Amino acid sequence: MSEATHGITTGAVARRLGVSPTTVRSWDQRYGIGPAVRADGRHRRWSPADVAMLEEMCRLTASGVPPAEAAHAAKLVRPNAAETDAVAFVPTLPEHAERPIPGTPAAQNLPTPTRAPRAGPGSGLPLGSVRQECRGLARAAVRLDGQAMDALLQEVLAQYGLVTAWEEVITPTLHAVGRKWESSDDRYVEVEHLLSWHVSTALRRAAVTGPVIGSSVAPVVLACVPAEQHTLPLEALAAGLAEQGPPTRMFGAAVPAEALDAAVRRSGPLAVALWSQARSTADHSLARHIARTAFGVRGARVAPLILLLGPGWRGRALPEGMIRPNGLREAVDLICHLYDRQAGRVGG
Repeated sequence: MSEATHGITTGAVARRLGVSPTTVRSWDQRYGIGPAVRADGRHRRWSPADVAMLEEMCRLTASGVPPAEAAHAAKLVRPNAAETDAVAFVPTLPEHAERPIPGTPAAQNLPTPTRAPRAGPGSGLPLGSVRQECRGLARAAVRLDGQAMDALLQEVLAQYGLVTAWEEVITPTLHAVGRKWESSDDRYVEVEHLLSWHVSTALRRAAVTGPVIGSSVAPVVLACVPAEQHTLPLEALAAGLAEQGPPTRMFGAAVPAEALDAAVRRSGPLAVALWSQARSTADHSLARHIARTAFGVRGARVAPLILLLGPGWRGRALPEGMIRPNGLREAVDLICHLYDRQAGRVGG
């Protein structure tokens, strides 16, 4: 199948750009940086022209241009479909694409495209086209410079907010370290461990700096399913919710089924977020059990909303009372909306 004719998927284009699929979808939803044509009217399929536009978006944001301005400029580089039907995928703007006349406002808003810069000296990580902060964080991680990592993480969290910092800086850097580890005979394990530790520290600091809601408000329970050890995405969710206000109860890695059941019954949460990194750890029977757990006064008993987080839950239909958010931003938005509705009912 020709990429020039049929396009490539969001996952494939994200791998080529060195960013997460969530970032690509977020740019589409927030700034209109999406494919010109969608397969079946719904599924994203990215043509060479669409990818050239995303390359420019990555280049501009990596150089410090605000995303909204970068998106406006990036849209100008997408050639017409007729010009690109026979053009194979290229990493930069096609040479035949029309450019604004020098000196005009359009030319001022459209910097001359160049090949995406390589990771800075000393990083050695497959970053691709990412924010400049990713490169700084990667270099600090490879140097095992904890102080520099702390400073960079604090800076990006303050500048972009928790969700954007996680999706566009922290996650791409973690993925780059993971890819390097997988392709280098278990080298860089110490880099991944140290980076993960400092990311966790930064997320926990962020989680205690948000607005405080009264203790009488039902919390969100956050837990990894039994046998699941990956906690960083849940820590990011805890910090994202702390930034917005909803209270959380974080139970961490590999929570036994009995302990999770007891935690839900004792805390009476409005929602329960369960993380599973792989299908081998996804415990669907446990999720159904938690979804049926009701609490409250007789005649007005309620059950929590179950959020199934992580790639382990994919591939199955969702039972009633469960939802599978598409990334951190959507999970935070869903939970905050749930609390807004609850506050409206109580206030009414």
